[in-house]
Amino acid sequence: MLVAVVGHVEFVEFLQVSHVPVAGEILHTQGTFAEPAGGGGVAAVQLARLAGAATLFTALGDDALGRQAAEALENRGVRVHAAWRETPQRRAVTFVDDDGERTITVIGERAQPVGADALPWEELADCDAVFVTAGDPAALRAARLARVLVATPRVGPSLAHSGVELDALVLSARDPGERYDPGDVQPAPRLVVATAGAAGGAYTDSEGRHGTWRAAPLPGPLVDTYGAGDSFAAGLTFGLGAGLDLDDALELAASCGAACVTGAGPYGAPLDTGAIAALLHRRSGAGQ
Repeated sequence: MLVAVVGHVEFVEFLQVSHVPVAGEILHTQGTFAEPAGGGGVAAVQLARLAGAATLFTALGDDALGRQAAEALENRGVRVHAAWRETPQRRAVTFVDDDGERTITVIGERAQPVGADALPWEELADCDAVFVTAGDPAALRAARLARVLVATPRVGPSLAHSGVELDALVLSARDPGERYDPGDVQPAPRLVVATAGAAGGAYTDSEGRHGTWRAAPLPGPLVDTYGAGDSFAAGLTFGLGAGLDLDDALELAASCGAACVTGAGPYGAPLDTGAIAALLHRRSGAGQ
């Protein structure tokens, strides 16, 4: 199965703290580490874990940090096609408190891949599924050549200007930055999926059918919520691309999100590959 992400990367420094500091407070960390993350990076690594490999179309700063981000993602099974920008690599500082909640401060402008970049966009036509977190209308139209196309509202105005039909739009019902109203994108997505953390989530398809799902049980103690939403979206993208029906694709996605929050950072916890293989096998058996 061939999968890809078109999106952005931030190099994130994670600070483990008892609580987010208040104004004027001096706070000591309990631990620190750094990873290339952001929506595009997290989704690409998650898809690589699910499919065995994934490709990321992105834009990175042509500096030491940008090169480090590309190398670290490659080491996690992601083939990186990067357009190198003269601006510094975008960074972020993320506080993770004792309750596992993440609070993010972003440094620098988001670099996104665009259709005019000299990247092998034709490869997307061979993909079973593509997830988009950032890109211009031309990049979205290239991604639409894939069999299944999923995106987040954080792509921004490019969604409305591209004229492509999404197989699914995935958003957080609790995040104002991911707000979506019917009519915002034309043609309308075939499916709109709204996550609600531990409360599960709800979906609506283009024919007006509604449904909900329950959150997956956590496979361990909650450690860090960073990356849970992007892990869920990657799981849904993989599931739809693998031909799972919607309920099974949502079950797989919820499992990916639940696993993510039990590790430090977006990559700290392993996936239950046995459970995922059983789900895919169940689907394969049902199709015989």
